[in-house]
Amino acid sequence: MKTDLIRQRPIWLDPKSGMVKIIDQRQLPHAEVVVELRTVADVVRAIREMLVRGAPLIGVTAAYGLYLAAAAAGNRSGPDGLRRDAQRIESARPTAVNLAWAVDRVLKVLATCTDDAGRVQAARMEAEKIAEAEVENCRRIGRYGMDLIARISRKKRGAPVNILTHCNAGWLACVEYGTATAPIYAAHENGIDVHVWVDETRPLNQGSRLTAWELGKKSVPHTVIVDNAGGHLMQHGKVDMVITGTDRTTFTGDVANKIGTYLKALAAKDNHIPFYVALPSSTFDWTLRDGIKEIPIEERNPDEVRYVQGLDGGVVRRVLVPPADSPAADYAFDVTPARLVSGFITERGVCRATEKDIRRLFPEKPQPLTP
Repeated sequence: MKTDLIRQRPIWLDPKSGMVKIIDQRQLPHAEVVVELRTVADVVRAIREMLVRGAPLIGVTAAYGLYLAAAAAGNRSGPDGLRRDAQRIESARPTAVNLAWAVDRVLKVLATCTDDAGRVQAARMEAEKIAEAEVENCRRIGRYGMDLIARISRKKRGAPVNILTHCNAGWLACVEYGTATAPIYAAHENGIDVHVWVDETRPLNQGSRLTAWELGKKSVPHTVIVDNAGGHLMQHGKVDMVITGTDRTTFTGDVANKIGTYLKALAAKDNHIPFYVALPSSTFDWTLRDGIKEIPIEERNPDEVRYVQGLDGGVVRRVLVPPADSPAADYAFDVTPARLVSGFITERGVCRATEKDIRRLFPEKPQPLTP
């Protein structure tokens, strides 16, 4: 099914069928395909196989998955069946903290319901609340992040602000606006001259496939580069700031994000370039102190490294790159230590990557247990 996806969210509830629809992000930018999720198994597959991806979107998808679980034939097994379905959804991918956060939030609401119909309605309403809250969070991230871009623009007397980003932390990953891209869109819409360096983000090329597609649809000036060009551009004064997203960030400021983020942060530090991470509060993990030791790093199918996908004469093809018998490893994320992060752009403002300053913005969040 083809559609004008720029007018859609990456997930929505079909008012006629009551089913959940998503954009299959594996197919972009060469095919615009909408997939319907009818069962918990569909939701688990969509998350695991990355039809949907990005921490906020994974959380919203999980929430809608529990709605589908509650609606499935009245879920005759009641709360116990819902808890089993919740565990299936939560185990789909290990790194993004939004997944467990959203599942737990919906389960708490369902625990107060006493009948099947009530559980269906409550699950649907809570999933929609989560989606709308993430949209508002990203809108606010855009506003606060735009101020940082505007400051650089003034220093450059209106010359283009060159922003490097990694992976895709746009509306495709976040329902609307995005995290890392929200400040870019806000700046562009408010007449600030911006240019985005979009690295390809191997192995699945979410930068060159998804971020470039998004920016092009919004007419934001951008250039696609190979992953390892970032350091060179920084050395030659062609990057003014780096903004990335994150899949899980500790309350002490360690950042898990798409593999390669750590290297960008190192290069930025060496070249005295600000490195910002944009995230909603739902992506903070308020239980973990040491990101390098404690954040689980997903290892995916090595075929994602072996093969690349692209358009060839109007046909999307998948081709093998290394020798067929060469072993490959597919680490999906790395952890950037807090010391390399200039600051976090959140829905409540910008803070330093320290526990003290993070808690200044979020004083109501739980304190960690004393070791």
